[in-house]
Amino acid sequence: MTEYTKKDTILNVSNINKSFDGKQVLRNVNLLVKDIVRPGITQGQVISLVGRSGSGKSTLFSLLAGLTKPDSGQILVNGNQKPVKTGEMGVVFQDYYIYYWRKVNKILQLAIEKNTSIKPEQRKEAIANIADQFDLTDHLLKWPCQLSGGQKQRVAIAEQILNGSNFMLLDEPFSGLDALMIDKTLSLLTKVSLSDELKTLIIVSHDLSNSIAISDTVFILGKEGENTGSTIKHEIDLIERDLAWHIDIKNDPRFRETINEVKSYL
Repeated sequence: MTEYTKKDTILNVSNINKSFDGKQVLRNVNLLVKDIVRPGITQGQVISLVGRSGSGKSTLFSLLAGLTKPDSGQILVNGNQKPVKTGEMGVVFQDYYIYYWRKVNKILQLAIEKNTSIKPEQRKEAIANIADQFDLTDHLLKWPCQLSGGQKQRVAIAEQILNGSNFMLLDEPFSGLDALMIDKTLSLLTKVSLSDELKTLIIVSHDLSNSIAISDTVFILGKEGENTGSTIKHEIDLIERDLAWHIDIKNDPRFRETINEVKSYL
């Protein structure tokens, strides 16, 4: 098994409850994400948040993004463990929403201006580097309407990387993609997770195989018994099972067994 340690808490979701029009959607949701440290490698975190349709995944996604507030409980982020604020987590929506009235280079420029860790004189080079890494160099002067779905996705992810957030929320990142583009997306997200020690990707998806293949932890959201509202029913540590950080993990029988186990909890 790969050597690793888990250190400081970087995300703490504590006793979250949320109702709409008197109907409880989330009940006592708790999850904890710690900084994963591996000798000789920059190692971020990749979390899969899975559940059946109507289980409250979209509601929890919105709460994590700071777009809505819980009725009770709190979501604390980063080393200072302060409540999450709108814009603190980078968000990549399912439709890869980007500003359709701005060219790609302008979208990336506006993103990097939010990143206080990059000096103004370094921004041009940083944009050029990220464009090169994501195969966007030839598309910087294009409008979003001129891009394919895969290109829009890469712009949306590059935008969130450049803004400097340690967190990236991804809503159904594999939806509507063909097999080849899914492989490219898996490779891209893995590259993002390895870009910074505190980089944390939270994938909300129905696609169990692809999301879990690049994750280190799986949180399963759903109802328990007769209780109203969904909670975290199970947590699966893929590192302890030696199922994390392997390129060909989908071919491992133990991985397929884990996918079936996750399905049994849904």
